[in-house]
Amino acid sequence: MSWVYLVIAGIFEVVWATFMKLSDGFSKLGYTSLTIVGMLISFVCLAEATHRLPMSIAYPIWTGIGAIGSVLLGVWFFGDKLSPITWFFVALLLIGIIGIKMTSH
Repeated sequence: MSWVYLVIAGIFEVVWATFMKLSDGFSKLGYTSLTIVGMLISFVCLAEATHRLPMSIAYPIWTGIGAIGSVLLGVWFFGDKLSPITWFFVALLLIGIIGIKMTSH
């Protein structure tokens, strides 16, 4: 169940980062509120995951899910353009996350 909490925490990291962008510097109250709610859910789920998972495993996976998810949303929804070398490094992030998961006990 700890891994489920960790994945949810990572997803909500992407959620709050997206709403933070949409809040336009926290000037739009609705998106600012959703940013804060997303942060709370993300942090609570991360805290729950670290009850059983070591921080050295949970934190990099949480940030990795957030980083990769934010890159993908930026490209798909905000029209961000990435160079091929940037995509290569995003792929390395994904490989790192999978590697950390597969080698943790």
